[in-house]
This record gives sequence, structure tokens and C-alpha cells, in this order.
Amino acid sequence: MRILYDIGIQFYHFMAKLLSPFNKQASMLSRGRSEVWDKIDSLALKDEVIWVHCASLGEFEQGRPLIEAIRAKKPDWFIVLTFFSPSGYEIRKNYEMADAILYLPADTKSNARRFISAIKPKAVFFVKYEFWFYYFKELNQANIPLYSVSSIFRENQIFFKWYGSWFRKTLEYVTKFYVQDEKSGQLLTSFGMNNFVVAGDTRFDRVASIAKAAADVPLADTFARGAKVLVAGSTWPPDEEILSSYINQSPASEKFIIAPHQIHDSHIKQIEERLSVPTVRYTKTDIGKMPAETKVLIIDTIGMLSAIYRYGSVAYIGGGFGKGIHNTLEAATYGMPVIFGPNYKKFKEAVDLINEGGGFAIKDEKDFFGLMQKIWDNNEGNLLENSGKAAASYVNRMLGATEKIINEQL
Repeated sequence: MRILYDIGIQFYHFMAKLLSPFNKQASMLSRGRSEVWDKIDSLALKDEVIWVHCASLGEFEQGRPLIEAIRAKKPDWFIVLTFFSPSGYEIRKNYEMADAILYLPADTKSNARRFISAIKPKAVFFVKYEFWFYYFKELNQANIPLYSVSSIFRENQIFFKWYGSWFRKTLEYVTKFYVQDEKSGQLLTSFGMNNFVVAGDTRFDRVASIAKAAADVPLADTFARGAKVLVAGSTWPPDEEILSSYINQSPASEKFIIAPHQIHDSHIKQIEERLSVPTVRYTKTDIGKMPAETKVLIIDTIGMLSAIYRYGSVAYIGGGFGKGIHNTLEAATYGMPVIFGPNYKKFKEAVDLINEGGGFAIKDEKDFFGLMQKIWDNNEGNLLENSGKAAASYVNRMLGATEKIINEQL
């Protein structure tokens, strides 16, 4: 099995190089990995080095509370942050809380030994789904503590298959797992691994801190004031088709803020063409010049969504009619019900929100129309208020994963 693993790693690395002239992501990955060793040689490393690894941007948001807690508690320690994916590295390569930000070299025996020997970490934290055999083995042989944080396990993962014994060796090199839920712990226990703590998901700490520090958005505040507002975040065309149909028939008392996942001009125009109501773009509107009859505000810039949710009464999270929903917690932390499409079951927090009464899944346009009528109808047992409270209560109850990890390890 190790031979197949090695072949797979080498093949992926080879394909990234082969495709780099034609594919931007492959080019960034190939170039970034080739520059790693020179960057490491130029680092002014200290005696106390902490290494945090994240696959991509989503996992970085889980690792970020941990990094910032380490920085606050041990300001003199040197923090190395690595990424597997260009989508994480390129966006966060200037993150100020880490002293060095690098691509993770391919998981080969020689790369793992060279990388670990070069940075000599005091402790290592890998986030969520990142499990790399040679890196883990080398850390174990060097007696360097390795912690898996915000990890979550399911029975259908390769580690727990009848043919997964070799892959389980990777897990056995972990010093301690800080898992998200009891089921993950029980699964580890069933395979003889009891070195875990049910700490929860550090993303809850992250979204709470974002909400607390979020800057005001005066245009959104002016637009939303006195209205029933639905904020639709990270939407894709199938989401926008349903939303547009509803918006075009909605009463004057309702307003909508749409923050699409894709913000290029042609896509924004596509949304505008679907709408038959007064609509403005955020970047092309001044507060004093926004028409009073404006019904839809389109957020055509990045980095604002987490702050925009505060201006809504209800949130719609995009992606549920595609590969999977986007971040529900950014909205739920503000104490509002969250709505999403049918592809949500791989996301524990979405399942939890439904079970808690703070989340709602729709399967089509008819579902969405019916749900919105219930939410705005005060005769429906005050669904808006109760579901909002349920969402906020769920987020608040899940806070504290970062503190549990830090209190044990620092």
C-alpha cells in the first residue's frame, strides 16, 4: 500500500508541473513548492518554533484562532504556517500573525525529513483532514509532539475500511487528537486509539471573534434600516435562480442583500438581468444617492460577507445545490435562522443547526417560498425569533475549543 501511496504523491507532483503552463492553480503550486527550500534557508528561526499546517483557506479559518492564541500567550515564539493549496497560500501569504508562511513540500520521506530538520519545531498542529504519512512518521521518530485539531472522522474514511490498516498507521503517529464530536472519538476508540479530547470546532471561536470585531458597513445599514432583510451569502447560479424568483414577487417590506461567490462583472450582470426590481451594486453606490425604492443590494467585492450578515434577519447560504454549502456559522453567530440547499449533510454544523431549530434545508423553489412565508408570518409560532435564538444558542454553546487546546499545550 505504501508503494501505491508513493506513486500517487509523485504522480500528483508530476501533474502539477506538467499542467503548470496551462493551469494557474497548478502553476502556483509547482512554483511555490520549488521555492520552499530557499525560503527556509533565509529564515531567522528561533529556539521555540511552532508549526501549524492547513490544507486551504477553510482549514486556515479553523487554525487561525489557535495561531492567534499562541501568539498572544507566547509572543516570542516563531510560528511557521504551511498550506497545501494555492487557494489558501495565495490569500494568506501576508498573514501577520505567522513569522513564515510556506507551501508544504510533497509528502515524501526525503522532503519530510529535510523540512522537519530545517525548522526543528517544538510542537506541530495539523488542522482537520490533513494526515500525511511521512511527515507524521518523521515527527514521531523525532519525538516532536503532533496534534490534530478540529479533526472529525466518519466510518467511510479510508482509515476505517477493511483495507485501511496501512493508512491507520498515519493516525497512530498523532500524539493527541482534538476532535470535533463524540462520534469521532468513539470511532478512534473502536480502533484502539484513545488519545483524544472532544474539544469542538475552533471555527466557532473564529466566527465569534469576527462578529465581535466586524466593522460597520454604513451603506448596508442605511439600506436595511426598518426592513425585513434576507442576506444571501456565497450564492451560485442555482441559488440565485430561486432567490430571484422569490424577490421579484416579494412585498415591499422585504429587502435583500446578495453576496455572490463569483463577483466578476458578467456574473453580476446575470443576477441583475434576473431581477425585475430596483437593484444597486455596492461598489457603484453612495449612501446619499441610493434610490429610496432600492430592493436589492449586490455586494460585488470580497471580504465583507461576515460583516454584512449583521444587517439581516434571515440568512441564505449558497452552495447547497452544488458541491456543498458554504459557511453557515458566519451568519448563525449573529442569531438569525440560516437557510440552505439540499447538499448539506457532510457539514456537521448544518445538520446540528437543523436539529437545534436554527437551520432549514430546502430542496426547490416551492420549499423556499413556503419557508419564507412561515418565517415572516407571526402566526407561525414566532418562527423567526425562535429559530434565531436557537442558532445563536448553538454557536455560543460550541465556543471554547481553542481555549481547551491552549490550556493543555501551553
